[in-house]
Amino acid sequence: MHKKRDFSMDTLKAEQIQDRMQITLQRGKANPINSTLVNELRQAIAELKQNDSIKGAILTGQPRYFSAGLDVVELYGYDADTMRQFWQDFTALILEMISCPKPIVAAISGHSPAGGCVLALCCDQRLMAEGPYRIGLNEVPVGIVVPPTIYYLYAAAMGEGKAYHHLLNGSLMLPEEALAEGLVHQVLPLEALQEQAEERLNHYLSMNATAWGTSKLLLRQSLLSQLRGDFDQLFGPVLKHWWSAEFRAQLEGMVERLKAPRLA
Repeated sequence: MHKKRDFSMDTLKAEQIQDRMQITLQRGKANPINSTLVNELRQAIAELKQNDSIKGAILTGQPRYFSAGLDVVELYGYDADTMRQFWQDFTALILEMISCPKPIVAAISGHSPAGGCVLALCCDQRLMAEGPYRIGLNEVPVGIVVPPTIYYLYAAAMGEGKAYHHLLNGSLMLPEEALAEGLVHQVLPLEALQEQAEERLNHYLSMNATAWGTSKLLLRQSLLSQLRGDFDQLFGPVLKHWWSAEFRAQLEGMVERLKAPRLA
């Protein structure tokens, strides 16, 4: 019997199809990350973890955009308490994805800078559509302090040296560059992305679930320990810089540019 259940929310579509979950980010055209998207994705991951009839998941976006990263326009309007809570929730999401004993495959359907790249890094396998798309952590060039949490994730994928280099350079890589650097595992045409993601998930699901899930958590122990560090030590400098007069002025200009109508 074809088993299908819908867990869709405001910013994403989540549905169980037989024994796996398909999660598609659906917030505008570019899936910018705000508090609502973070918390709805946490709900979807909780369902994945807790529902014994779901064995794994595919996380994807829309054609041309996996996720454009943090919604700077919305985050600019957050007060101090809301901003702190956002980072706490985002960190919790990272931890919940990394510690999920079930496989999560990222089908990166387009651009995936900054926070979008972070979501992809939380997945066990990253497949990316070929084309003029960019992926990477470009926070530093736009004036945002990078929390160690993000570096730890990058280093787990590419190694410490490459992560250090690409973070401080703010590298945004084309798919083939990302493949060469170990940021993604496969590059293929957009029209083949979903099918290949399903094949990769099927490969994981063909293995003993306990052996696979336990091995994942054992291999992730060091990373999880780093991610569970003291929040104020990890994010204190990030928040201090965010509220500095110098950066608020820079951020205001960035927000105005993002809000400005674009000529056709």
